Amino acid sequence: MDVQQKKKAVVLLSGGLDSATAMAMAQAEGFEIHAMSFNYGQRHAVELECAAEQAAQMAVEHRVVEIDLRAFGGSALTDDIDVPKHEDVEELSSDIPVTYVPARNTVFLSYALAWAEVLHANDIFVGVNALDYSGYPDCRPEFIAAFEAVANLATVAGVSGHKLTVHAPLIDLSKAEIIKRGLDLGVDYAKTTSCYDPAPDGRACGHCDSCLLRKKGFREIGEVDPRGYV
Repeated sequence: MDVQQKKKAVVLLSGGLDSATAMAMAQAEGFEIHAMSFNYGQRHAVELECAAEQAAQMAVEHRVVEIDLRAFGGSALTDDIDVPKHEDVEELSSDIPVTYVPARNTVFLSYALAWAEVLHANDIFVGVNALDYSGYPDCRPEFIAAFEAVANLATVAGVSGHKLTVHAPLIDLSKAEIIKRGLDLGVDYAKTTSCYDPAPDGRACGHCDSCLLRKKGFREIGEVDPRGYV
């Protein structure tokens, strides 16, 4: 397919394992990728370095948007709240953890929607997952469907009959299945980070919810996680 004929898609790229896989899947489907990351005051800002490396490796446009969710706090990622640590994934609670950032995915998708309108892109990709995840309410299929409905009500494209689609290709996959899919697509997971509380040198703590779920995924498919841990 001629590059000029490719459909454009905005991909939310955090620098983590899931979003890198979602971007690879979008590219494999033939989309012209426009990646968007956020410097939102997160304590794990090393993920932005990973996002830049991923975008460069895949030769896609990449923009970093500056917003400050620390203005509201309320999360261990944006406030003076300790990130919970555990020894084993079995210790994770079913309650919504303090690492949940209020309205984060709603905010991020809104920015992605604005850029999609400017690009005349009808597709947005987000790497949310409803199986091996930390219980965040904005990672559920119901949320994605609701936001897509809002997008088609709130945009010129939507009301003009050009349907906007929010793709969540990982929504029903386990972490192991996500990693397997990414490896098949050539994702370099050494250029991803999942840790909520990394060391100053960028190495993962190995004990936060996200680290434990990531390690579980690699372990289940018999692969070694290439990202360094403390």
